[in-house]
Amino acid sequence: MQSLNPSLRKKRVSTNTERLSRNATKAMATIESPPPLNDVDIVRLAQQKLPTGNHLQTNASPPPFLLSSHSHAALLSYLHLRATNSPSPSTAVSEYVISLLSLISLSLETPSVSSLLSSLLSSYAQIYPSLTHDSYSLKTINFFNTLLTHIPFDDLKSVIDLVVSNLSCVVTMDDAQLFDLLPQCFELIRNAEKKGGDYVNSVVDKILDSKWSKGFLLKMVSIAKDFSFLDKMRGKEFLEKVFVGIKNVDLMDLPSLVYQLLVLASKGFNKREVLEGIVWFFGSELGSKMTSTVRQVEGTVLLHVNFAVKQDPSLGKEVMGLVKSDLTAFNHFTVAVLLSVSRVRRFSESSITILKTALLTAYRDYKFTKDCKWMPDDMKEEYLKSVKVVENSVFRAVNESNYGKEHMVPSIVQFGFILLESVGEVNCKELCSSNGLLGIEELGIQMLKTLFEVHDMARNEIIDQIKFRILSLKPELSQPIIRLLCHLIKRYPYPMLEHIPRLKELLDYFTFMDGKVASYLISALLPLIRFSRDLQDYTILVVRKAMFRREDTIRLAATNSVIGLILAEKLPKEDGLFSLQDSSSQASCSQQADIPCSMGGSLFQELSALLQRCLYQQAKVKEVMYQGLVKLILVDPSIGGLVFDFLLPHFLQFFKEQGPDVQLGVSSCIKSESGKVVIQEPLDCLLSCVSWILLLQPHGKTDQLSDSVGACFGFSLSQENEDGRNLSSEVFSGALLKIRKFLRNANLEEILGQTQDASSAAVYEEKRKSCALILSGVVEVVLNIIAMDLEKALDQKKVELEKELIQFVDLHDSLAKDACTSRQSNVTKRLNLRVTAYDTPDKIDSGNIKLIREHIPFLATSSIYQLLQIALKLYSSDSSDIEATSQNHTQSSLSKASKSCFKIVSFALNVTLHHIKSSAVLGNEDPLKKLIYGEINMLGPQLLRLTLLLKSGSSVATSQKKKESKAKKDAEERKDHLHLALVCLEEIITISLSSSRLTGLLENLLSVPQLEYDGMQDECDLASKIDDQDIRNKQLFILKILRPLFTELIKLSAFRTVEILCDIMLMIGHKLPCKWRNSHGAWAIQICKTSDITNSSIVKSMVRLAISLSSPPTDLLVAQDMLKELLKFMGSNSVESLQASQYLIINQSTTTAIASCLLQITDTVIADMDWATKRLKTASQIAQKSSHLNQNGDHNSGLAFGENLYSRVKAVVEVLSSFALMSLKDTQAEHFLRLTARFYKHLAQISKLRIAPKGHKQLLPTLQFQKLVELTCKQLTIPLYNFVAEMQQAQQENANSKGMINKIKRENKCIPDLIFQIEDYEKYLIRLSKATKVNLLKYAKRSTSRDFKILDPTTVTRDEDPPNNNDANPNNPRADGNASCSDSEEHEENGSDKVFSPQSEEESECGNEDRASVPTVKRVKRSMIVHDSDDEEQE
Repeated sequence: MQSLNPSLRKKRVSTNTERLSRNATKAMATIESPPPLNDVDIVRLAQQKLPTGNHLQTNASPPPFLLSSHSHAALLSYLHLRATNSPSPSTAVSEYVISLLSLISLSLETPSVSSLLSSLLSSYAQIYPSLTHDSYSLKTINFFNTLLTHIPFDDLKSVIDLVVSNLSCVVTMDDAQLFDLLPQCFELIRNAEKKGGDYVNSVVDKILDSKWSKGFLLKMVSIAKDFSFLDKMRGKEFLEKVFVGIKNVDLMDLPSLVYQLLVLASKGFNKREVLEGIVWFFGSELGSKMTSTVRQVEGTVLLHVNFAVKQDPSLGKEVMGLVKSDLTAFNHFTVAVLLSVSRVRRFSESSITILKTALLTAYRDYKFTKDCKWMPDDMKEEYLKSVKVVENSVFRAVNESNYGKEHMVPSIVQFGFILLESVGEVNCKELCSSNGLLGIEELGIQMLKTLFEVHDMARNEIIDQIKFRILSLKPELSQPIIRLLCHLIKRYPYPMLEHIPRLKELLDYFTFMDGKVASYLISALLPLIRFSRDLQDYTILVVRKAMFRREDTIRLAATNSVIGLILAEKLPKEDGLFSLQDSSSQASCSQQADIPCSMGGSLFQELSALLQRCLYQQAKVKEVMYQGLVKLILVDPSIGGLVFDFLLPHFLQFFKEQGPDVQLGVSSCIKSESGKVVIQEPLDCLLSCVSWILLLQPHGKTDQLSDSVGACFGFSLSQENEDGRNLSSEVFSGALLKIRKFLRNANLEEILGQTQDASSAAVYEEKRKSCALILSGVVEVVLNIIAMDLEKALDQKKVELEKELIQFVDLHDSLAKDACTSRQSNVTKRLNLRVTAYDTPDKIDSGNIKLIREHIPFLATSSIYQLLQIALKLYSSDSSDIEATSQNHTQSSLSKASKSCFKIVSFALNVTLHHIKSSAVLGNEDPLKKLIYGEINMLGPQLLRLTLLLKSGSSVATSQKKKESKAKKDAEERKDHLHLALVCLEEIITISLSSSRLTGLLENLLSVPQLEYDGMQDECDLASKIDDQDIRNKQLFILKILRPLFTELIKLSAFRTVEILCDIMLMIGHKLPCKWRNSHGAWAIQICKTSDITNSSIVKSMVRLAISLSSPPTDLLVAQDMLKELLKFMGSNSVESLQASQYLIINQSTTTAIASCLLQITDTVIADMDWATKRLKTASQIAQKSSHLNQNGDHNSGLAFGENLYSRVKAVVEVLSSFALMSLKDTQAEHFLRLTARFYKHLAQISKLRIAPKGHKQLLPTLQFQKLVELTCKQLTIPLYNFVAEMQQAQQENANSKGMINKIKRENKCIPDLIFQIEDYEKYLIRLSKATKVNLLKYAKRSTSRDFKILDPTTVTRDEDPPNNNDANPNNPRADGNASCSDSEEHEENGSDKVFSPQSEEESECGNEDRASVPTVKRVKRSMIVHDSDDEEQE
């Protein structure tokens, strides 16, 4: 509009002054006063002046009536009249005011018109509360906003006061339309007057102090972006007001409110506080409401956040920093915001990384606190709660992704797969089993399963990612991905049918995959194959191709896959064969055998050609196939006849009958290739397979067999077919009986001597060992059959079977000597696998069919139980014979009985150990697991009985060792058996502990008659009253069994066995509550004081047991007491070494071992400090940011954690101070220096955290911290300098000795690093002293050890003055009261040397660890304490 342009107005005034003056004179001459106009005339006149589209005519001028100041009262009266008398006041008033403003705008330069404008605005503001607030009133106010520049400033202030005074009348946002005038009014006043800013600030303060309605809050947020003059403090007050009142805002208004806040933040208005408030409100306040409306509102808000970050990337950085700096801000909305922001390409990787880091950090922190002894229980609960919050937040964000948050789906897919790839970074199995946590893997799988179910658009991406990652990741990383695929197939089989083409593409790479991955992949696809004949045929085609590959692992995978395909056909569709979750409700083997099979043996017949090819593969492939056939029988016993027909021709190649004689072709099972002997046929595995099939065959079910076979082939079998099929099972049954008889009567040398035609003696020897290995396996198969029969036998038959079993154990012992003569032979890997492979079982618990990489036992758990029973029976009778023989002094019968007894005991224990350790090979869902291992805990009581019997037998034999050398040898063998029995017991306890079955095992063990032990009845009675059964059993087991057994074995000097007992005590003791654990720690301490032992290994175990079972601070107090006793033997004063030790285990023979053990324990405690320092830093940052502080200004939880840490560090100082007074060996001294350097590094970080950042209040150091500093300076730093000086002196005295040069090189790296860390620590103490005016270094000693200093051996003397005598020396520069920090500053001003340059300080503050090992700054002697540099003082 023309009137709105001030420059045009000035031009018009200057050019037409004369014309306007003449016209005015003429008008005054002709008319004394302008004609009056009513409100209707003004509206009509305004419409005439603005004929089209509200555009002023070029020659338009206001009516003379408006130019007269006398008409103002009448004009304003029309306004009030319309407001009171009109049926629609808002419309009438707006029409009149807009018309009047249109006419006024034609002549704004006239003073009377400007006065009219001011009066009109004031009047309108007065009547505004009584009007209806709609679009007309908003249009009126916007018109006023364009004319504010023409209103005098005093009038503007009165208008502002009038608008603010009506704030209490504001309810809705429309009620606050007048506040749209404030931004421009504030800007005009601030620019026009020097003190205009003060007035504006006072108005803002008045608004902030008033009570806001939800409508006014919305209005203030919408106009706050124009309040550029607000300072930071008022901005925070404004945001506090907003986020307090946002709880009352309607849900539908929240998206627009958040959008305005984001616009406000993008203009630089307290970005971090705005984002924190938004996340806090939607995550905490609104997060408790789970309605669909709330979720839709959150989805809209997330879109606004995503758009705002795209427009202003700095907002994205603030979001990243919010989660990084404070894990407590983590909630479901934080997760959603990060996932939404990750859709912005610039923040895609960083957002997902922050989410992953937050999740992993929560798991790691809880894992650490759970195992940390000095952490309070309430803090452990806090960290557990934190992990659950993080898990629930992630899971909720994913579950709500279909409420307007679909843009996050690609980010959730990416995050889910990243979690699955991170499974190996934190071991969550133990954490999740006992606390109801999901764990990283389960959380990732559940996320992707939810997306697959809810979002159709995500399915293709999930399958593509599965395919890509299985092919590209390492085998160990691809296991969780395959488990995800298995979950999807089992949970959503029909949707997965749509993705079969992609799965076929994945199968095309089967022959190029790692063997384990290929096997697991087929196992995962098996449930889907049952729904798709096409996929089944394609899988068979792929497996058939793989059978012809050269790689052994691929052929093994193909064999596993063939067995899996047949097994999948046998199970009902609703049952999952290879479940990835352990289920206690799975059917047992016998139950599975009764499951009806609807498809018979069709697939077995179809794939029999592939299985036939396996018979011509390597021995490993055959083993897999034989074990797979047993699984088939477990699932469907009716196909036993088909399996026998399949195996019979192959079996007859190695089993020949010549009349009454039997020929077992063991030599045909091996062959020689390039001078190496290879086992070609695992005959023992074949016989084991046959024996299990015979045992599992249902009796009296020939009709079922005929029916199933007939259904398979589509015709009924004739009687001849049935007789032939029954004949094959009879052949196998008879063959096993004949082999059993043949081995019982055969000459071992005749069997093993069939390989004399070997080309060389070495090859002959290897073939002999191979034959012995195969025969030993066959013997184990026979032993399993005998033990099965023994379990059902009675009376005389039972006695005969026991004798036969003992006979076969003797045979096995003879074969074992031939098979295990050389562990490094070239026979085959199976030779070593039989003996040692169970030490390294496959630890990947995938739940699928596992590749058989080691020998699975031929004896079942029940068979081993029978063996242990016989061993107990024989050993009991043998012990009675020993006592009788000791009285009669006859050894002939004793020698024979003992020899037979030792063989059965040794065999039973070795088989048991192998059996227990190999139980981890098979997954819990494998059918063989139940068959072979069963309830393995049943072996525990038998092992304990045998242990107690061996212990008592050792006592008897030990009493005879001085009389008979044979008895001495027997005693040693008994000790070996005792050690082996306890190793078996330890392994079974370990397995039960990891599978949460320890309570039942201990219940069974406690039923065994225990040792008589005096003095513990009260403790046992107290333990029996414990309500928790798990704790009660553990406590009683230690009291009644382990501790008495420990005492007895100490008397027998069975030190290797005592070490095993210590390990078992530690394993169980760590699971006890603090109260009960401490009682065992006190017992262990007493044992250390009263046991005079010189064996280094057992002493280390006892020391570790005593300290580990003692809760803080007792553990380090015990370590301090032991170190004080060690000083008598390892101190510099030779006279003190003659004194008796309070701990009898500490003597001249054990000092080195105990010192090494205590150093390792101290190393562990210092490693805990690393985590604690990081958490203290996080707590400090949260405390600085938090507004909820106590009276002293410290955050409560952070203060409590800090005090606990300071107490722990003080104990470490006292432990290290004792080491500093010792004469340590070379390696121990180096270890000690490295430990101390790490310790001072943590002290420096702790001291640095006490220094308040700029802009924050500096707090005084707590009394606990001051005591820590004093203790460190007096008891550690000063002795440490002396320790280093003595080391340097010893180096120079022995500089030419052998090995000293390398030692000096190593220590020249340790010492400079230590000195650097000490001075870095003291540097922060100086800065803290200056900031708090508390002298923390009054007990510090100047450094005398430098890496560049050359020591003169003739002048170096140890400073023998104790630190506490400094004050008593009148010549001591500290004796006058310990100069304060102000004195130190004066010394610096007088030109004292600087320790650190500004550059070095900067590097130290940044935590550059690489520079810690090679200090680059010059160190010089100080006359007093170490001072800070002048540059640092200026900071």
